Amino acid sequence: MNRWLLCMGALLLSFSAALLAQQVTYDGHEFDNEQQRRTYEALIKELRCPKCQNQNIADSNAPLAEDMRERAYQMVMAGQSKQQVIDYMVARYGNFAHYKPPFNAFTAVLWLAPLVIALAGIIIALRLSRKRSQPVALSDEEQRELAQLKERSKHD
Repeated sequence: MNRWLLCMGALLLSFSAALLAQQVTYDGHEFDNEQQRRTYEALIKELRCPKCQNQNIADSNAPLAEDMRERAYQMVMAGQSKQQVIDYMVARYGNFAHYKPPFNAFTAVLWLAPLVIALAGIIIALRLSRKRSQPVALSDEEQRELAQLKERSKHD
């Protein structure tokens, strides 16, 4: 019985050691630790494929997105931070490559255009509603016709 427990304990210990020594994998890439995997995963979801229409590099099958994923992996494995990888991709592909572009003179249109469009829509809607709410005065001829119609409806 003791021999059986000793064998089971050794077997359990070897399995747990193998699990601890196992490298973390994601997207076919191996990582040295969980933090690298999380950084890589966050990067490929936050970086946009310049070739695709509004798709991140994690979801894109374009060759350019594959190259960007590979470069992000290499940089993460080299110990570079998430921000360093983002800065590299923006320098290479422009602000479009990042879903959260910084607010500066070049990206002001990206940040302000939705606000300007919304305000313009509200102003147009208010002006149109004011024009409709003002009653239109009837001409003398129209008032006579209206009076005749009212008179006919009383007799019917």
